[in-house]
Amino acid sequence: MEGLDQIDTQILDLLQHDARVTTKELADKLGLTITPVSVRIKKLEEAGYIKRYVAILDRDKVGKALIAFTSVQLREHTQSALKAFEQKSVKIKEVMECYRLTGNFDFLLKIAIRDMREYNDFLMNKLSTLPNIGSVQTYFVLSEGKSETAYPLDINLSAR
Repeated sequence: MEGLDQIDTQILDLLQHDARVTTKELADKLGLTITPVSVRIKKLEEAGYIKRYVAILDRDKVGKALIAFTSVQLREHTQSALKAFEQKSVKIKEVMECYRLTGNFDFLLKIAIRDMREYNDFLMNKLSTLPNIGSVQTYFVLSEGKSETAYPLDINLSAR
């Protein structure tokens, strides 16, 4: 967060909790006028702090009630093999997140599917067709204690 001041950080915090907040509402909360807030938002976007604005959907309502975390261990661990798996796995629509990790397995995939039948289709017809897979282990989410999209930022909360 180099180069950001308290106001920039507050803007980021407010936007990540509600991206639909208007510039006027932000200005009012920050004690500023609309123009400097607009300029700051534009600079934050250009600097890459704000990647995009999204709507977070209710996964049950859109038919993706089952979440699975699938760990994948590759047979070969060359740079090209790791890159190839990552490039191919992220193109699978059910894969919501893909992480390359240290430890007992190489990748952790977050999968959003409708049900076990859809997971079986994903495993048999998509994931298992990728080259170099050594082993796969899947964990199904039974309940969700916390799911957060906002990063905790070091800000002075009394300034809100």
